[in-house]
Amino acid sequence: MEYELTILSQAMSEAGREALRLASAGFETFTKADQSPVTSADLAVNRILQDRLSTAFPEDGWLSEETTDNDTRLSRKRVWIVDPIDGTRSFVRGLPEFCLSVALVENGVPTVAAIFNPATGEFFSAIRGRGLRVERLSDSDQPGFTSSERPVALVNPWELRVGRFEGLQDHLHCRPIGSIAYALALVAAGQADAAITLAGGNEWDVAAGVLLVEESGGRATTAAGHPVTFNRPDPRLPGTLAVGSDLPAPVRTRLIQHGLAAASHPL
Repeated sequence: MEYELTILSQAMSEAGREALRLASAGFETFTKADQSPVTSADLAVNRILQDRLSTAFPEDGWLSEETTDNDTRLSRKRVWIVDPIDGTRSFVRGLPEFCLSVALVENGVPTVAAIFNPATGEFFSAIRGRGLRVERLSDSDQPGFTSSERPVALVNPWELRVGRFEGLQDHLHCRPIGSIAYALALVAAGQADAAITLAGGNEWDVAAGVLLVEESGGRATTAAGHPVTFNRPDPRLPGTLAVGSDLPAPVRTRLIQHGLAAASHPL
């Protein structure tokens, strides 16, 4: 799998440079049918990643937020699951809380993964069974995530605003972040203690982050604590919960209870 990770790293580095170029030169923003934003940078990154990965691995399937889905991928043993830019709203606003997120899934399980924040230069990667790797690919003047408050849970900004984490505030600091994929990478790297979304999401949002968290010694599940499998006919997910390996057991238990309660009373 080292070869797959090498090709993936090269493709993501190239695509990340293009995202930064467009962030500086200018890009177009559109509204999708679900009212979420997509930019010409999302589409450019998607084209680069699909071209590089499909050329290197023509037999593999493909599932991306910015590519029209079809059931061909369901018959493939290996599938690349891609979010070209997770955190598009942050990208549009010029905030360094977006990332490229890609995982290679085999028989429903992520085996190779990488998350790249080109604004900060942080590159997180893993091969199943070989641990987490964290690098800085550039000398960006954008800071990475830092927090002096512990424990810290990275949460969906909208869910925080509407009070969905009120039951957790006495146990940890809930810090909003615009990308669940970047949040998962930060948990894996030990820069945050947990990440949680109580509803929604798709496979491409979390496929890479799940492997990164697991390879760091943490645990990543649905919000209700169920294992996540990938390359399903319907890629939608019922929320995500990731806990780092150092999170105190009582706080971990409280997070799981909160996720279960939210799953029992969905919006």
